[in-house]
Amino acid sequence: MRPGAVIDGFTVGERVHRGGMATLWSVTHPGIDVPLLMKVPLTSEGEDPAAIVSFEMEQMILPRLSGPHVPACFGSGDFERQAYVAMERIPGQTLYKRLDDLPLPYEAARAIAGKIASALASLHRQNVIHHDIKPSSIMFRERGEAAVLIDFGLSHHNHLPDLLQEEFRLPYGTAPYMAPERLLGMRDDPRSDLFSLGVLLYFFTTGVRPFGETESLRGMRRRLWRDPYPPRRLRADYPPWLQEIVLRCLEIDPAARYPTAAQLAFDLAHPEKVKLTSRSQRLTRDPLGTVWRRRFNLGAVAPQPKSNVAAQLAASPIVAVALDPSHGSEVLNDAIRVTAEQVLSTSPSARLACVNVLKLNLLSIDRTLDEQGQNKHVDRLVALQHWARPFRLDESRLTVHVLEAIDPASAILEFATANLVDHIIIGARQSSMRRSLLGSVSAKVASEAPCTVTVVRPSRLELQATAGASDGAAITPPGLF
Repeated sequence: MRPGAVIDGFTVGERVHRGGMATLWSVTHPGIDVPLLMKVPLTSEGEDPAAIVSFEMEQMILPRLSGPHVPACFGSGDFERQAYVAMERIPGQTLYKRLDDLPLPYEAARAIAGKIASALASLHRQNVIHHDIKPSSIMFRERGEAAVLIDFGLSHHNHLPDLLQEEFRLPYGTAPYMAPERLLGMRDDPRSDLFSLGVLLYFFTTGVRPFGETESLRGMRRRLWRDPYPPRRLRADYPPWLQEIVLRCLEIDPAARYPTAAQLAFDLAHPEKVKLTSRSQRLTRDPLGTVWRRRFNLGAVAPQPKSNVAAQLAASPIVAVALDPSHGSEVLNDAIRVTAEQVLSTSPSARLACVNVLKLNLLSIDRTLDEQGQNKHVDRLVALQHWARPFRLDESRLTVHVLEAIDPASAILEFATANLVDHIIIGARQSSMRRSLLGSVSAKVASEAPCTVTVVRPSRLELQATAGASDGAAITPPGLF
C-alpha cells in the first residue's frame, strides 16, 4: 500500500490511521462521489493472527449491513491479491474525543446513549451483535442526528460462521467494556452489547469506568460475580432514573438486563416514565452472600449453548396501542384490548405503550380544561392506565402517553418512528361521509407506518348487541382522536 497505487479502480491517497489490527487509507473512485476509506489488515511478520480472522469477519459482515447507523460498503478484495474493504468515510471524530470532557452533563449523556441504543437496535435487527461497543467505535453523522457504528471485526452474525469462536479460545474485545458472559465463550446474545453501552453510560456520567482499567483475564473474571459501585455513591446528584437504566444494563445475568436495545432506547427517550426499582436508590454493591453464591455458581442458571437473535427480538417487541379512552368508545376499545392480549400472549417480553392524541384546533385557542373543569391531559393519562390495567403487566413493561397534535395520524407515526415501535394496534372508525372525503387516521397510519400495523374494527354483532342494550339507540363509535 502506497499513495498513488490503484487497486480495483480505487486510487490510494494518504494513510489516515494505523490501529492494532488494520490501517486506514483515504481512497477515491471515479464512479463514487462520496468520501471513501480503505481498510487494510496487518499481515506482516509478528502481527497478531487474530487481525486476519477479524478482518475476514468484517469482510463478510459489512457488505450485508444497511441503514444510516453503519458506513456503506463499496467493495472488498481477498488475500490472494490485496485484502481490503472500501467503505464510506464518516466525517468527524469518534466519541473517544469526548473523554477529556468527562463527566458529561446527564442530559447530554442520555442523548448520546439513546442514539447509540437506536443504532444497536438497527444492527441487531440485521442479525449482528457488535461485541466491541466503546467510544472509539462510535461516530455521528453530520449535525449528530444518527450514531454510526464502525469496526465490525469482532462482531457475530447469526447467519454466518463465527471464525473468532471457532479459531480462538480466549475472548477478544476491549476489557473494560466486555460483558461477563463473553468470558464464558458466549457470543450470540445481543444483550452483551447493552452491557457495553451501560459501561459507556456509567463512564460518561461519572468519569470512572465501573470495572476499572484492568486488562488481565483474572481481573475481568471478577465481573462474573461482582457488581460495580452504584453511580449515586460517586455522585450524590445522580438522577434515580439514570441509575435505574445504568444498573439494569450492567446486570451480571443477561436475562435481568433490557431484553432489546429498542426497549433501552425507549427508556432513554422517556426518562420521566422509567419505572424505578430498588436499583435507583442503591448506594452499595450486592451483599457478600450474593457475591459468594455467584462466585461458586450456587443457584446459577447455566448459559444457553445457542440463542437466536431474531427469535429473541421477536419475543420482545415494542407494541403501541392507539386508542380513544373517552365515553362512547367502549366497544372499539374492548376489541382493541382483545387484539392486544393476543399479541402480548405470544411475546413474553413485549413492551406496551398506550397512546392517545389530544387533537389541537388549527385556528382557535385550545382549552386546557374540559367542561367539568378537569385537566384534559391528566384525565386521558388516567383513562389509559385504567384501560391497560386488565393486562396486569409489570410496571417496567407499560407506559402511557398523551400526545398533542393538530394531525393525529402524523403524531402516531412520529411516535412510532422515534421510539422504534415494532407493532401498532389502532382502531378504525365506522363508515361516514367525513371519513370517505378526508380519509381516516387508521388508514394513514397503516399506509405510512415504519412497522407492522393491525387495524381493529368491532364486529357488527358487537355493535348490534351494544345498540340493543341502549334502548335501541344507534351507536357509532366516534373517531379515535
